[in-house]
Amino acid sequence: MKDSKVRVKVGIAGKERAMDPKTTPEEGATGQPYQVPAEGSAAPVLKWEFPGELEKTSKFDKAHNHDSISDKKESEPGPRGHRGPARGPDAFGQSGHGPRAAHTPPPDRPAGAPAHGAAPAPGGPAAMPQGPHPAPEPQRYAQAAAGRAPRGGRTFRVRPARWGRRGFAARRPAAGGRRVRVHPAIWAVAVLLALALALPLLVVAPGNNTPEPLPPGPAPLPSAEPGAAEEPTVSVYLTKTDTVEELPLEQYLVGVLAAEMPAEFQLEALKAQAIAARTYIVQRLASGDRSGVPDGQALVTDTVSHQAYIAHDELTEEWQRLGKGAELGKLQQAVKETAGLVMTYKGKPITASFFSTSNGYTENSEDYWKNEIPYLRSVESPWDKQISPKYKTTVTMPRSEFVGKLGLADGAVPVSAGGDGNASSFLKVLSYTQGHRIESVRVGGKTFTGREVREKLGLRSSQFSLVMKNGEIEITTYGNGHGVGMSQYGAEGMAREGYEAKEILKHYYTNISFDKTSNLLSSKK
Repeated sequence: MKDSKVRVKVGIAGKERAMDPKTTPEEGATGQPYQVPAEGSAAPVLKWEFPGELEKTSKFDKAHNHDSISDKKESEPGPRGHRGPARGPDAFGQSGHGPRAAHTPPPDRPAGAPAHGAAPAPGGPAAMPQGPHPAPEPQRYAQAAAGRAPRGGRTFRVRPARWGRRGFAARRPAAGGRRVRVHPAIWAVAVLLALALALPLLVVAPGNNTPEPLPPGPAPLPSAEPGAAEEPTVSVYLTKTDTVEELPLEQYLVGVLAAEMPAEFQLEALKAQAIAARTYIVQRLASGDRSGVPDGQALVTDTVSHQAYIAHDELTEEWQRLGKGAELGKLQQAVKETAGLVMTYKGKPITASFFSTSNGYTENSEDYWKNEIPYLRSVESPWDKQISPKYKTTVTMPRSEFVGKLGLADGAVPVSAGGDGNASSFLKVLSYTQGHRIESVRVGGKTFTGREVREKLGLRSSQFSLVMKNGEIEITTYGNGHGVGMSQYGAEGMAREGYEAKEILKHYYTNISFDKTSNLLSSKK
């Protein structure tokens, strides 16, 4: 060994000076007992330096890194699988990672001998502070072993080995000559704070920028655009009670469906009827038309002059009492699945006329009314004859009633017809429409349109035939309704064959499109 001397550094309030063991005053030389400095005072700090350790310590101080290269090279598996730096034997011949009791005197060391790891200098006394220092007693060492410092002395603790901290506590220089300890609670708070800051980064996956849903709050205010977010209100004049009922448009349509089409119909037929009824009422809302309503009190009446309608209270109470809850639910479903959908022609809602049963064809609008409407064209409707119970109807009327309703002279119609009983002697059809209905007819020498005869006699259709029997007139009609627009039984026949609501409507209304109620009514006002 090049240098076997032991040097002792004494530091007071951050200052250090080297002491040679030979010049160290012996215990009791000053005549004053050795005093343990009070806490917070400039207490002397003893640092024991052994040969060869000065070079390692200086390297460590320069690197400021406890995980030194030499530590990595000397690393070897520790106890219980822990891999840490290897430790050589200490001053007492003990090695390994296991903790050793603090301030435990080595065997065969007399009281007052140098501290752990210090060797007495050759030819000199032990390197200990001067003054009377009582020898450690077994009780004191037992207290030190339990982690308590004996009174009247300083404790030199041997820290258990930890990963990457080989000799760290012993070699790390402390500021001001004292090593600062951090309370475990502070470390716990720091760890929790770091986790709180890092947790959002761990939760949000890369590329997932979907915003969190907003917490529930007050309902949004209505849109500032007129009619954009509001459901229109419909006013209906109820003829039975002479009152006006106001209700939302979609709720109104359920009452129309209940009055206009059997609930037993196919769902697609009901949906087609719902769209047609909605289009009709939206067209009146958009134009402000209140014609046919007494004193203009409401938008429409509850009769076939506009659309048949069952009042809301009557519908819900009566149908529930009759056990027709399932049928009512079906009507509500048809309205819901077509909510807001209307038919348009060149961007405007159409006049969506409809009727019960055709005679096999629908009518052109000008053949029944005066105006020619491009989307109300005559089309075939063969399904009605197969499924509608209203396709063919026969009524008998007394001759006097027949003559009176048509305003004919008493002798214009004979009492009885000759031959086979036909009315060819007093009735002659002059022309037919494209929809195979009577366009004009001469009765008792007077000419009428087919519509006039139907309305004056109260017939179901403008296609009819007359027969005289036993002084009475027997009238047979084909179809039920004016014949313009969609046939309801024709829609049912198409639905049974698998057609959807829009396909049905496009068959009966020529070259139409579809739009939303909000788009058609938002620009109004």
